[in-house]
Amino acid sequence: MTSGGIAADEVHVWRCALDMPDERVAALEGLLDEAERARAARFYFDRDRRRFIVSHGALRSVLSLYLRHDPRAIRFRHGPRRKPFLAGDPAPSLRFNLAHSGERALVAVALNREIGVDIEMIKEQRAIQDIANRFFSPYEVGVLLALPEQERTAAFYRLWARKEAYLKARGDGLGLPLDSFDITLAPRDPPALLQTRYDPADAARWTLQDVPVEPGYAAAVAVQGAGWHLRVRIWGEDGLGPPASGGRQGCRRSQDRSPEQVPTNDPG
Repeated sequence: MTSGGIAADEVHVWRCALDMPDERVAALEGLLDEAERARAARFYFDRDRRRFIVSHGALRSVLSLYLRHDPRAIRFRHGPRRKPFLAGDPAPSLRFNLAHSGERALVAVALNREIGVDIEMIKEQRAIQDIANRFFSPYEVGVLLALPEQERTAAFYRLWARKEAYLKARGDGLGLPLDSFDITLAPRDPPALLQTRYDPADAARWTLQDVPVEPGYAAAVAVQGAGWHLRVRIWGEDGLGPPASGGRQGCRRSQDRSPEQVPTNDPG
């Protein structure tokens, strides 16, 4: 495997639109393996099936750029908590992660660094304080409630995206309670993992950064180590995009937990 197109001190995040015409969705479905197509077929709503196909097709397309492989030949394996990795080499240098929400997806790529990404579609009507009290740490709840009311919705989703990105980067972290670590959320505070009560040393192992996305969304990436810079790319530029008839393509879904999936006291 090669890792063309990305330097060791770079993190690439690809922004992908999921609202594709039917013919492009069909072409992307041709990039998926049998297990992915079976998963897509199990969705009850066509909207969800389409988003799954486009996001997983987009992942394969993006990864094929770095691996110089046919996207259909890429194989995945999963860690103990279902975080996807590239199959083949025992420890391939290319790391990746996928998230999607609404009609947008992100694919994050790095070399020799664990990585996690998350994107959240912002919904103004959410019962923010109830959810925060149940899932965020006391520090985070205090900062959130100290903000002017008009800033709380953006801060809530900004924090949720940062927390999910960190948990996904850990790989084994999706089982960690959201209130077991503290992350910044105030508008003027840079993204940072402040405290990890289950392992005090873990906070120094990761760097967080917000990802610029369209209005109405919040997104963040968490990366192992420091000394890297973010490059945001648009899926569809430089000749990349949904193939007309099965060209090189790519996106894949790892486990996400969004505010829409919290227990039933959440009215969303």
